[in-house]
Amino acid sequence: MRNTLFLLGTAALVALMGIGCKGPEQKLGRGMANVTEVVRLGELNRSVEQNGLFLGTDVGITTGMVEGFDRTVARTGLGIYEIVTFPIPPYHPIWTSYLAAQPQYPDAYAPMKYDTSTFNTDVTLGFSGGDIAPWVPGSRFRVFNN
Repeated sequence: MRNTLFLLGTAALVALMGIGCKGPEQKLGRGMANVTEVVRLGELNRSVEQNGLFLGTDVGITTGMVEGFDRTVARTGLGIYEIVTFPIPPYHPIWTSYLAAQPQYPDAYAPMKYDTSTFNTDVTLGFSGGDIAPWVPGSRFRVFNN
């Protein structure tokens, strides 16, 4: 019995790994990015900012918060759906009439690459410019921007 369960588990793992390359990987990555929306709160910040700019600050704070919360919950749910169904076609983004395929950032914030030795390999100076914590507003350390 134990050997049968082990063989079935191994066969399922091999089947999942051998599904293909591009489609399932992109769907899983998109789902993981969407699930972290609850922590990142990009849709909430974007909705407050956009409503505040176009409709006024009072509308931005009230309606923008409600709309942003709604979009955050929707994006998180969509991410859970994409993670659960990543091995199953279709692999293209769904529900794009309401949400963009990739998570959105507020217009006033454009994240850049992380400030790590993986992405910034300038060892001659000893430091480099980049985002230390790109999800935290104001965490930018820019040395090389022109």
